[in-house]
Amino acid sequence: MEKNIGLREGYARLRKTRTAFIGGLLILLVLLIGVAVTLGSAGFTVGESYIAILAGLFPETFTAPDMADVIVWDYRLHRVLFAVVAGFGLAVAGTVMQGILRNPLASPFTLGISSAAATGASVAIVLGAGFVDGEYLIIANAFLFSLLASVAIYGMARYRGVSSETMILAGIALMYLFSAVTSLLQYIGTAEELQAVVFWMFGSVGKSTWPRLGLVTLVLACTIPY
Repeated sequence: MEKNIGLREGYARLRKTRTAFIGGLLILLVLLIGVAVTLGSAGFTVGESYIAILAGLFPETFTAPDMADVIVWDYRLHRVLFAVVAGFGLAVAGTVMQGILRNPLASPFTLGISSAAATGASVAIVLGAGFVDGEYLIIANAFLFSLLASVAIYGMARYRGVSSETMILAGIALMYLFSAVTSLLQYIGTAEELQAVVFWMFGSVGKSTWPRLGLVTLVLACTIPY
């Protein structure tokens, strides 16, 4: 009985510690968002950035400094929030993989999924080949190739006796395979295509917009609970 009480008290302390830790991280995130919004050619203070954000939310109560509301809301804030949402999605994906495989080494990189996405984007950029046309060609190719790698990993998991370590090693093999294909495409591509591939692999939120941010947030909100 005393042992159970001790376990409950220890679990309660652990929950309080985790809650305080997560709360502190959220406060830090809000502070960093305010700092990130100030970065750029048109500089202003962190306080002015928060006032501009509040002025956009409550225009009748707060008044933003000169042009700060336009710079924050039209150019910078949605990019910062897009980076936050993208990072949140990647963190959840990595956590799910580590939980399923019960291995802290599991991630979209070690399983070859990220490399497959890069290969799909390279095929779209260099060869112009894909399943859809228009501005979503690169995105669709990256998604389909990463889905292909996921299906391959899932197919290996269906076999009995395959350990999580074996799956990770197979994922690393897939990573090198897709990386080799990407390198080949970079070699045969033009200078402009090579620049586009490298820029895509580095990642950028420069083309972020409020509608795109809403779409990505909606997709994550629907898929994460599943």
